[in-house]
Amino acid sequence: MISRQPHRGSRQVVVTGMGVIGPLGNTLDELWDALISGQSGVGPLTSIPADDLPVRFAAEASGFTGKIDDFGPLDGEQKKAIRKGLKVMCRECQMGVAVAQLALGDARITPGTVDPMRIGINFGVDYMLSIPEEFIEGIRASMNDDGRFEFAHWPTDGLPRMSPLWLLKYLPNMPASHLAIYNDFRGPNNSITLREASANMALGEAFRMITEGRADRMLVGATGTRLHSMKLIHCIQQAELASNDAIPAEASRPFDRDRTGMVLGEGAGAVVLEERTAAEARGATILAEVVGSASATAVGANLIARPRQALKNVLDAALDDARLNVEQIGHIHAHGLATKTSDVEEARAIADVFGSRKTPVPVVAAKGHTGNLGAGSGMIELIASVLALRNDRLFATLNHETPDPACPINVAAGGGGASGDSFINLSITPQGQASAVVVQRFAE
Repeated sequence: MISRQPHRGSRQVVVTGMGVIGPLGNTLDELWDALISGQSGVGPLTSIPADDLPVRFAAEASGFTGKIDDFGPLDGEQKKAIRKGLKVMCRECQMGVAVAQLALGDARITPGTVDPMRIGINFGVDYMLSIPEEFIEGIRASMNDDGRFEFAHWPTDGLPRMSPLWLLKYLPNMPASHLAIYNDFRGPNNSITLREASANMALGEAFRMITEGRADRMLVGATGTRLHSMKLIHCIQQAELASNDAIPAEASRPFDRDRTGMVLGEGAGAVVLEERTAAEARGATILAEVVGSASATAVGANLIARPRQALKNVLDAALDDARLNVEQIGHIHAHGLATKTSDVEEARAIADVFGSRKTPVPVVAAKGHTGNLGAGSGMIELIASVLALRNDRLFATLNHETPDPACPINVAAGGGGASGDSFINLSITPQGQASAVVVQRFAE
């Protein structure tokens, strides 16, 4: 199934603000400097007790403390409200709210400076899970004299020990809800919960909101983590993880012949989208232009994902939506999960679509630096490529040293090369849901 939208009218959509929190730092400069200098965000796992886990390293957003100073410049009322709200935010929510506020600060949008009815929010998130610590007191209260948990005691003795606001920490619509309240944004508001595809899906929907005239501005973000005790267990059971014997900084190796699997991480990113004339009217700095988006799903018998087909479909649809051909794309920011199976499927899909080019399209994958940040990856990767356009320089894919013959693409390695004037940001889930966004250099 391919999602194709009717061609938009004359309303151009531009990026005017960006914010990041992740393994490479919490500012745009830190992110770019780390990418261009080949720094890795992967190190020893410290956020979760790892003594009994087959995972000893991860890409942690270690610079994010969850304290109010991490949320950027705020007026007095916002600071008071966010500080109060932190107690009902899990770490993913906190990172999501923080990057959104950082993006608004970068765009110079503060309460009262734009029409609240014409600015909305679209946020991409992972599935959110409670941490086991939330249940400890309730479980203790439900134990019998032999120290065994009794389900029959939970409704009367255990559940009352739970915080009455416990569930609010883990609802996937909470980042968008918090942000609408803190900033008085009354326009369209939605939350997308499609794992790694969420960021591009959220941005694509926000793009439509503006081109169709339902909003003049949209705050778009995505937040995610794989560094959670329960999610970690899911990943160990279901995913191809990098070998525990690897040097942490060299463990994530997108499209490299010697890759062994993905590295787990956490992070978030956000951008401010505006209709061009609305942005120009307030003197905003325009960073790039969004020109197309698409989504596609491909599954076979027994709901087995067909990632190559999904990615080929989404690339074709994104090019069609942007009204561009393969020769006009400067680079592709690949999902680049660094697993044996996913990278081959993605590389072959890119070759299916771009194999006719006169010169191979450069392909980059920031996961070599950051690992898999869940829903947060797609937005940080998009921001990384916008920074590449701004600097007219493409960073190299970290740890891509030996090309894999099974991955017939031109991976940007070594010096990186030129960014070109446009890029496609590409993501896919293990279930076969693909998403893409097309962004180009802004032409005044």
